[in-house]
Parts: sequence; structure tokens; C-alpha cells
Amino acid sequence: MKLSTEIKKCTVNDLEQIQNIAIETYNETYSHLNTPENMHDYLENAFSTAQLKKELDNEHSTFFLLLENDAIAGYLKVNVDNAQTQQVSNENALEIERIYVKSNFQDRGLGRILLNKGIEIARDKNKHNVWLGVWNKNKTAIDFHKNMGFEVEGEYSVFVADEEHVNYIMVKSLND
Repeated sequence: MKLSTEIKKCTVNDLEQIQNIAIETYNETYSHLNTPENMHDYLENAFSTAQLKKELDNEHSTFFLLLENDAIAGYLKVNVDNAQTQQVSNENALEIERIYVKSNFQDRGLGRILLNKGIEIARDKNKHNVWLGVWNKNKTAIDFHKNMGFEVEGEYSVFVADEEHVNYIMVKSLND
């Protein structure tokens, strides 16, 4: 059976699907690194209905659902201008804030499809750079992004309640 993928721009009507994917994938990826209480608090705040609605309503953020054979497999969130979560050396940049792929759809190249969509959007917006945050202990993700042309430019902290995690800022120049 041939797999077909589709990327569709989200509206506020997609909030529940985004919320479900975000909670599921974040929990699967990071729950073993945090206390259950801290994870619960983080997920309740970061992916609450009110928070996601605010993000969806922000004109400088855009969400996309990824469908594989009409099943929701993941989503992408990109930010420009003041919606970006960190300052990077080049202000004419686009942030890929989230690439979330559900576990049962992983290892199919879908993360690469979403990453390439983010890069395509940045090019369409005439941005000079694309950047994203990668947990500094996730060697697989760091190596993947390096292979895609990203380089470590800096770092910042993410707090899951009182637990600190350090993310690398990885940047890809689009001036090539």
C-alpha cells in the first residue's frame, strides 16, 4: 500500500487534535526525565486549551497538521517576529518551535517532511535563517539536524516546573 502524506494549515477548529498530539508526544518523550507532578503541571500549562488558543490566534505563529493516509500523524508549529521564543543572532529568522510526530508514525521520514515544510515557509517569507531548539542530551536529534544543515549557535533553559533542561539553539542559514 502506497503511503500518502498531506500537510494542512490549522485553524482554531484543530485545537483539540493539536492538544492531543502535543500532550501524547511530549509525555512519551520527556516523562522519564521529570517527576510525574512536574510533567502534569507542565502539560497542563503548556498545552492547555487557553494557551493553545492564544498561540493559534497569534498572527505570527502558524500550525500545520500532518496526515498520513488521512490519519493525523503529527504537527508543526512555526513562529516569526515577536512570536519566536528566543532571540537569535539574525533577526530575519523563522523558528520551528515544534515538530511533533505520534509514536506510531515515527521512523517513516515524517519529521523530515515537517522540517522541510518549515524551511520552505522560511524561504517563502524571505527569511535568512531557520532555527529550532534541541535538548542538549538528545544526540539523535542533534545529529539529525546537523545532517540537515543546522549548526549549534547557543543555548537556553527550559523549565518543567523546577527541573531545568538545556536546549541548543540550532540554526540553518538559507543564504546558500
